[in-house]
Amino acid sequence: MAEKIKIEICCGTTCYMLGAGELLKLEEILPEEWREYVDISAVPCNELCNDPKNLHNAPFITIDGEVYANASLEGVTNILVEKMQKKGGWDG
Repeated sequence: MAEKIKIEICCGTTCYMLGAGELLKLEEILPEEWREYVDISAVPCNELCNDPKNLHNAPFITIDGEVYANASLEGVTNILVEKMQKKGGWDG
């Protein structure tokens, strides 16, 4: 697998208060064999929840440029498994 899967966790106030703080633990809980395939970073507010219709969808994350709302550790893990299988970096 050539490129790492890039995960950006929005850490603006709203996202942080609605779960991004918990998502920052992702790097600590990833299985050791996954870590070489994933690049996780916290980013300042991505402005997505500034739109009132999106406020209830926080926290937001971006994985390989695709935005995901209502992010959770379980949901991110599921996305990672799928992406790694597609890229051939992990066979589950």
